[in-house]
Amino acid sequence: MVRRVAVIDDYQDVARRHADWSALPAGAELTVFTSPLGGTAEVAAALRPFDVVVAMRERTPFPAALFKQLPELRLLVTTGMANASIAMDAARAHGVTVCGTHGSTAATPELTWGLILDLARNITAEHLGMREGGWQRTVGTDLAGSTLGLVGLGRIGTAMARIAKAFDMDVVAWSQNLDPARAAEAGVRAVSKHELFTTADFVSVHYKLSERSVGLVGAHELAQMKPTAYLVNTSRGPLVDQDALLEALRTGAIAGAGLDVYDVEPLPAHHPLRTAPHVVLTPHLGYVTRRTYDVFYSEAVENIAAFAAGAPVRVLG
Repeated sequence: MVRRVAVIDDYQDVARRHADWSALPAGAELTVFTSPLGGTAEVAAALRPFDVVVAMRERTPFPAALFKQLPELRLLVTTGMANASIAMDAARAHGVTVCGTHGSTAATPELTWGLILDLARNITAEHLGMREGGWQRTVGTDLAGSTLGLVGLGRIGTAMARIAKAFDMDVVAWSQNLDPARAAEAGVRAVSKHELFTTADFVSVHYKLSERSVGLVGAHELAQMKPTAYLVNTSRGPLVDQDALLEALRTGAIAGAGLDVYDVEPLPAHHPLRTAPHVVLTPHLGYVTRRTYDVFYSEAVENIAAFAAGAPVRVLG
């Protein structure tokens, strides 16, 4: 039996529009939280009465300590089919089923190219200049003939490569276990990490976050980049050493950066990245599209109904 369902971190207050919540089991009460709940203690206090929680990606972590404080919780639904911020062993130990949803592989590459184009042609800077009465303050960079360096060549990296070819860009890629033959199939040249950072005009990060990959792009890698090159990260914030990136931006060691992800999210109001030079920032919009939300929330409702019927679907880990 499902009694109380919480949808958390619905920042835009749109969850109710993207699914038919009337399909929830009879008698289930729906509560939507539109603001971040805070730390573990605050999350526990807010969610203690609920037996089902629908979490948006990794906006709110579910560490082992949190499961101990949620005795009513029986089902945790995460949007997406993986969530590194959920302590899966603890969930199992406390009898909590964790289910996921599908999403869109197109949304993040599209946002990434938006950031690349903004950096290359100074779109935000020129827009603000126009608002101030100005006209043509910058000179842009051509994508055609430039080199895109992909740090990671999974589904998103491969999609990035296809679009880069349409811009007549050369594409190189590196990851720890990248198969050169597989890269060639994607029209990409596999290179060493050193060659990628020293030759790419645009470096785009699409790597899985783990203990080994934290700080994957650090001061050493940033120092290797050309002063005319740009770094874009739409994957996970901790993959890039934030302090090293700030220093590179302040000193002009690189031409600029486009960021959609951060070490702490939401990014604090007075964070130095908000005022750093030569940076374009978006608030983790990579997956935030109407089509993606339709899939996320409609499948969340399906997950809840299936769990209530005793046959859970899309069970993780």
